[in-house]
Amino acid sequence: MSSKGCQSASFQLIGDSITCHDYQEIKIQESVQLLDVGSIPRSMPVILMDDLVDLVKAGDDVIVTGILSAKWSSDVKDVRCNLDPMFIANYVRRTNELKSGIDIPEEIIKDFELFWAENRATPLEGRNKILKGICPQIFGLFTVKLAVALTLIGGVQHVDASGTKVRGEPHMLLVGDPGTGKSQFLKFAAKLSNRSVITTGLGSTSAGLTVTAVKDGGEWMLEAGALVLADGGLCCIDEFDSMREHDRTTIHEAMEQQTISVAKAGLVTTLSTRTTVFGATNPKGQYDSNESLSVNTTLSGPLLSRFDIVLVLLDKKNPKLDGIISSHILAQSTKAEENKASDPAVKSTQPLGIKEWTLPCLRRYIHYVKQRFKPVLTKEAESVISGYYQLQRRDGTHNAARTTVRMLESLIRLAQAHARLMFRNEVTRLDAIAAILCIESSMTISAIIDGDGNALNSNFQENPDQECILKYDLEPYLFKII
Repeated sequence: MSSKGCQSASFQLIGDSITCHDYQEIKIQESVQLLDVGSIPRSMPVILMDDLVDLVKAGDDVIVTGILSAKWSSDVKDVRCNLDPMFIANYVRRTNELKSGIDIPEEIIKDFELFWAENRATPLEGRNKILKGICPQIFGLFTVKLAVALTLIGGVQHVDASGTKVRGEPHMLLVGDPGTGKSQFLKFAAKLSNRSVITTGLGSTSAGLTVTAVKDGGEWMLEAGALVLADGGLCCIDEFDSMREHDRTTIHEAMEQQTISVAKAGLVTTLSTRTTVFGATNPKGQYDSNESLSVNTTLSGPLLSRFDIVLVLLDKKNPKLDGIISSHILAQSTKAEENKASDPAVKSTQPLGIKEWTLPCLRRYIHYVKQRFKPVLTKEAESVISGYYQLQRRDGTHNAARTTVRMLESLIRLAQAHARLMFRNEVTRLDAIAAILCIESSMTISAIIDGDGNALNSNFQENPDQECILKYDLEPYLFKII
């Protein structure tokens, strides 16, 4: 017998012993929402086989169960070969639709119901109590806080007669001078959402916002961008005007169709972007009220029409308002010092019920009303919305970039969101009027309400229910064309 063994380099395949498996490698990354500020999310390759292949797409939240193993790193000349961790999966579960992260106890739900039972006679006053919990450090700005609440709550997604999905998530854009609180609203809105991604226009490219193809170990793979990672949540884009024009046009499909079609490096797929876009931008130079939003913001008409609400915040001199704001900021600072010095045991003895709408309470409320209520339009609400839309289309001073069919869809979404905010399953005439006031605040020249379109001057009313009856009886205006 030879001790050298077989020296043949020719092999013959045994057909009966062949076993074929579907095989896929993915890379999972830690959730950004669960990390501390400044931490970089870690990642790990995962091997999927057989029925687990193609279960997930880039940007999905997943729970993976399997066996932790290791593999040798790629054989590269003059580079030390190391063992890299890897995960062999035997179970994969998508958690996108679970909306995890917010646990609402039964007693909290009863507090919500008790709150609206106490404010049944004055519903708008109850609504304003909730809105005052949004960015409490900023004085006034009732219109902005209402718009933020409606944007986060959103409407009801539905399928039209042709089978096309109509989005229920509104989009919002703040246009204002520096120092008007735009970034604070963005950060607070991100805290209210159970899933959010914050980025800036200056550091974002089209690939960073949508999806990019990267080469890893000789193979191409897709890495999700901000809009894909925020699927089912909120994507905040600060300094929107700093984005290049080419990068802005890439998000058109993501905002309206809520998908991103990818054809890169031989990879052809469609990713979901069911996200709400909340943007903030500075005007181009000095804001000119006589010009359109497109001229003042350098944003194209098709992009502006995709935003349901566009609010303008102009920092004009107002000595009376400046004094009120300074007093409010000083009072907030004093209140914060008193809260630090107070005894925590005293707070625990407070009676049940909602005495103050804190950040955790607002998060639970927004999450609860989105899951529970699916508002349906009444005949009165349909008439008001239809009448207003026709009025805007026939008005000679209307902005063509804003008064499109998308405005009608925006009115429906915002009216449904207001009904949810009011703890109702029915869209009433009041909800339609609230949606119209948000849209009117987006107009440079309003067809119904007086004002210069500056949302910075909007304050909370002392008696909102009575003021609504006296000031916002829009019926003569809405039905003059019918």
